[in-house]
Amino acid sequence: MSQFPFGTDYTGWVKYTGIGDSDCSIAQALDVVGDWWTLLVVRDVAGGFNRFSDLAGELGVSRKVLAERLALLVDRGVLERRQYSERPPRFEYHLTEAGRGLLPVLVALQNWGARFVMGDGTMTGTSEPASAEARRVHALVGGRIPVLALPGVDGVAVDPVAAGAAWTVVYTFPGSPSVEPGLAPGWDEVPGGPGCTLESRTFRDRLADFAEVDAAVVGVCTQRPEQLAQFAETQGLPFPLLSDQELEFTTALRLPSFRAAGADRIKRATLIVDAARVVRGVLYPVPDPAGSVDEALRIVENLRG
Repeated sequence: MSQFPFGTDYTGWVKYTGIGDSDCSIAQALDVVGDWWTLLVVRDVAGGFNRFSDLAGELGVSRKVLAERLALLVDRGVLERRQYSERPPRFEYHLTEAGRGLLPVLVALQNWGARFVMGDGTMTGTSEPASAEARRVHALVGGRIPVLALPGVDGVAVDPVAAGAAWTVVYTFPGSPSVEPGLAPGWDEVPGGPGCTLESRTFRDRLADFAEVDAAVVGVCTQRPEQLAQFAETQGLPFPLLSDQELEFTTALRLPSFRAAGADRIKRATLIVDAARVVRGVLYPVPDPAGSVDEALRIVENLRG
């Protein structure tokens, strides 16, 4: 039972008076996360902003409002506190299992906003170069990849940033219809959809060139691990393919995505990441899947000096 009774004013603006429809799970979920600051807190915690000061700086919200939202989310089991300093006592905030369960909700809101609010309603697997979505991806440069683990083709979860390499080239792709025939009706007509196989084969064929500059290649897709295993086998891909089926990577970086065939798909993008997990280069949008491989290699070579 919540320690905050219905009617408590958490925001200074909005009173939580409770939602009377006790049999509707939508209504009851909204009673927990039904205002914008609460969902934005969850979004940024998922993005690796775990400390109060970092969250306050990222959100631009008053410390009072933030403290109230964090208390509410801890009380409702969406976040948990982890102490990282004894003197003075300081805590980090991390998603619980219930909090991670909200990641598809955040991605669905992002997809809906990109398609119907900021777009014209057309399903697309890409963006215009000057779009807000493209600016958001390019703004990742200088940021860090949060520590997380994604299941590989064998089901074992690993870090998307390769250990022991000076650079990691992470490329995201929507999915291969060769291992998911029902990917989407008219997949070939979806802008930015086709090209996953060509891009992966090109990375395969240029893998030795990336190895020469101490760069590892990692592919990330929301298809299931067994589907990615089949894709890797049929295409002879010797580098890791990781499944973001739970949308942790997508949400952490707020990567552009869209929904097709009943699942969320990451749009095609390439991130060049250094050994300190800092994003040093970005390719987005990717209109030429094969050509983007050469461009990613050139970025690594230029960064090496």
